[in-house]
Amino acid sequence: MSEAIPLLKVHGKHKPYAAIFLSGGGSNAEQLLLYLESLDSKPLTIRALVTDAPETSNARALGKRFKLPVIESDIRKFYMERGETRVSIATEKGQQIRTEWTNALRKQLAPLKLDFAVFAGFVPLTNLTQDFPCLNVHPGDLTYLKDGRRFLIGLHTIPIERAILEELTSLRSSVIIAQTYTGMGSEMDNGLLLGMSGEVPVDLQGQTLHTFMEDMRKRPSRRPKGGFADTLEEVAKHNQERLKQDGDWVVLPRVVCDYAEGRFGTDSETGKLMYKIGTKWHAVQAIQYTKDGRKELIP
Repeated sequence: MSEAIPLLKVHGKHKPYAAIFLSGGGSNAEQLLLYLESLDSKPLTIRALVTDAPETSNARALGKRFKLPVIESDIRKFYMERGETRVSIATEKGQQIRTEWTNALRKQLAPLKLDFAVFAGFVPLTNLTQDFPCLNVHPGDLTYLKDGRRFLIGLHTIPIERAILEELTSLRSSVIIAQTYTGMGSEMDNGLLLGMSGEVPVDLQGQTLHTFMEDMRKRPSRRPKGGFADTLEEVAKHNQERLKQDGDWVVLPRVVCDYAEGRFGTDSETGKLMYKIGTKWHAVQAIQYTKDGRKELIP
């Protein structure tokens, strides 16, 4: 007979230790910290903020505001010191440097004794996922499949661009347990899905599918530094910001808390997701979190 295996075993020694990883403005990290501040009893302890971009991210300001230490590991500087002008894993050398950078960061993180991590707008692909669970918020509905595979995956604005080209009328944010990458990184989006936001309508800003298809036709095979700078990408960025506010900020804090409380598990026989309500476990595809505070089981 199958049973539920908790993804995070909650023990009495201390509340789970976590760190929040961020690369840019840190709005997702900020919303998570504000949510935790609003709770009478916090289900986890945030040990630090971690950033790969100390000079340009908002990590230092958030650390000062929320009285948290900041761990810095400048990935761009790390690559430059090794003769690379681009932070990338598209080449064998780039992948080797990424491994070296990850190992250096591991040493900085070791004293924290983390139970899990939260990727809140953390850009670099990293195999810290081998060390502890890493919850990642993703700008795509990971229940949307094509040929039996998740379709709205990828880096940057790719998931939203795919949704637009599919003529989907709404978007969702998903929270998954990020997987180890082996190449370009899209496999990281195939981790166990935990939670989803409600639907956020797509805003095409008056543009047409024909325009977007023309943009795709004209694009070079390799994404230029800074992006493609075409209409499709700009409309996707606009929708990504809307999805962040009505999707990421809704689902990420609440999944993190549910995870820390040991509410997520997997079926011992099938490996499928289970969610705990009271003392009873329920088989689910994911949990949907809505802006009005409700949770809905997606069977």
